[in-house]
Amino acid sequence: MSLPEDPVILYSFVNTQLRDKYSSLDDFCRSNNIDAEKLSAKLSAAGFEYIPDLNRFM
Repeated sequence: MSLPEDPVILYSFVNTQLRDKYSSLDDFCRSNNIDAEKLSAKLSAAGFEYIPDLNRFM
């Protein structure tokens, strides 16, 4: 899966996927062969943190 490069678009894309299709970030990453740590680091650098209880980045 090719992810958006722009961090704000990436944030929106990942949150939409989490909301509509996946029960956790790990589930999303595993299903799409994505490194969860790298994804989280990229979004964290843009000011977004994953909140497991909400299953979304904020």
